Amino acid sequence: MPTVRLVQYLTATVVVLTLLTTTPTAVAATPKPAASEAPTQTTAPAADSWQPPLSTRGRYIVDAQGRRFRLKSANWDGAQGSWTGSGSTTDPANHHAGQNSYGIPLGLDRAPLPELLADFHELGINSIRLPFSNEMIHATTPVPDAAVAANPQLRDRTPLQIYDAVVAALTQDGIAVILNNHTNSSRWCCGIDGNERWNSGQSTQQWADDWVFMARRYATDSRVVAADLYNEVRRDVLDDPNWGMGDGHDWYAAAQLAADRILTEANPELLIVIEGINWTGLPVDGLPHDRPTLTPVRTLSHTLVNTHKLVYSAHFYGYTGPRHSGATGIGETHDPRYQDLTRDQLSQVLADQAFFVTTEGQHYTAPVWVSEFGIGANETGTAARTWFGNITDYFADHDADFAYWPLVGWEGHDDWALLRYDTAGKRYGLLDQDDWRATAWDHLMSSATRTGYIAPVPVWRMLTTDHGDNVRSLRVLAGGDWDPGAYKAACPDGLRLIGLSHTGGRGLCTDTPGGDLRAAGDEQTVVTDERYVPPGGDWAGGYTKLQCPAGQFLIGYSRRGDQVSAALCAPARTAPGLTGRTVWFDRSDSRPADGVGGDFAEGHYKGQCAADEYAAGIAFTTRLGSTSGPAALLCGPLHP
Repeated sequence: MPTVRLVQYLTATVVVLTLLTTTPTAVAATPKPAASEAPTQTTAPAADSWQPPLSTRGRYIVDAQGRRFRLKSANWDGAQGSWTGSGSTTDPANHHAGQNSYGIPLGLDRAPLPELLADFHELGINSIRLPFSNEMIHATTPVPDAAVAANPQLRDRTPLQIYDAVVAALTQDGIAVILNNHTNSSRWCCGIDGNERWNSGQSTQQWADDWVFMARRYATDSRVVAADLYNEVRRDVLDDPNWGMGDGHDWYAAAQLAADRILTEANPELLIVIEGINWTGLPVDGLPHDRPTLTPVRTLSHTLVNTHKLVYSAHFYGYTGPRHSGATGIGETHDPRYQDLTRDQLSQVLADQAFFVTTEGQHYTAPVWVSEFGIGANETGTAARTWFGNITDYFADHDADFAYWPLVGWEGHDDWALLRYDTAGKRYGLLDQDDWRATAWDHLMSSATRTGYIAPVPVWRMLTTDHGDNVRSLRVLAGGDWDPGAYKAACPDGLRLIGLSHTGGRGLCTDTPGGDLRAAGDEQTVVTDERYVPPGGDWAGGYTKLQCPAGQFLIGYSRRGDQVSAALCAPARTAPGLTGRTVWFDRSDSRPADGVGGDFAEGHYKGQCAADEYAAGIAFTTRLGSTSGPAALLCGPLHP
């Protein structure tokens, strides 16, 4: 979210460092455009015609009938808190844009809920990102009457109870709701404010517990469609978040943990929205600093227990940049802002930082939702206005899912809001006056978009045992620990193992080309020796071979250190082919030429069966001086 036009990342430490460093030249971006399908239609289903729950098919979000549901969203903020961190919390001057939200969605003091909902529909949006704070969940004091002056039916309710009422009103009106854990405390985000990470001021356990609580709370409301896990993960004074290091600041691991708990303990129907990392390093020329956004996903992607529930998200504002925090004055680096880029440069950066994820046939393929972007109605800067036109054109041209920030504000206070209301409830904004943003907004909302039925596409997903188990199968989990003491990985239900890395413990799963290969029931075989290698069937001479029984295929593996520990096999629903070939990968990559599935183990040798094959065995060696990781796969045809 914007913070009075700049982002406050600096501390006294940064000021000192500024005096000690020199100014480098700007770093040129070298992005790679993502492939995109051409839109096919220009109209979308009415807001009340879609059928929950939502899921994903490749780069698209679809409803229960498999029809495209493009997230045309806006952020209705306020419940995450508006206090800026100094002065009395009761003084509106100490709240963002002079707006005291009282920890509930803005505007309930100025317009009745039915009028607000009617205005939302007039804008054309079909979904709302609804921020909340962990503090809001636990608050027990009712809001003052003034906070809900236009909605007296909400008097004497706590912030959470009002949040409940807002959720119910939205979903009953046909609008999809995305729950968004925006902050820990009810303080305006997003700088050095105590809300930098999901576990700032609280444990990861408590954070995940709160998510289970919220997901369960709305589990019976099927139009609550998604859990947006945390907003703008970033550096605090001393430390950076990371993506996959396995420590207490590992956003990749924390998001995986929360996603697993939500889907297994609370509501298996929710989409899981994982935002990239918003900021690392110190915004000082000459020192490392960056906005990674979704770039880490290219080499380390998430695999959920339900492979059709993952959505990635990113934020873009004109005054920030690929390596620019958005600060002005002290802390302003010489890196370009997004609004400094040409139209073509912006397009390439958007592809490189986020939209590459929509490329089909990769381990990271998922929908990308730009869950925040926006600009002020009073903006007069040519560069900023041009950026807004360029980025909305990009969203239109690439049929992107998006959410504008913010939706509701007070007239005379927050000119960024699409809709603003004065104390008498009169509406201002995009629908009512000469708002320069209307041209870009109307183009975005009316642009050609893919609609109708989206056919299922092959799924590719990564397994990683970098720091522990990665068992993604609910059926395998229900069977208990199949190799105690080892790091274990298993493909999600419906997918089979098709690739392994020689070192690093990575795997690749797929359901191509025929969907779920596994037979009904929970039968599985743990293979720890060569008992299932048939006489005369030595497909990797001199190597230890863990081969599945006849009629079974690989769904998982385990390791102790670098050495293969066991292979996990499951019976096929129809007998696969019995012939096989050996794919060696201990000295180089051995993958299909088309690169389907993507590089699931960057920097490591890896092997992969063809898309029309299954993996039935793993070979490795324990010879002195040799790496004991997987060295070969036994690949067989899916059909006899």
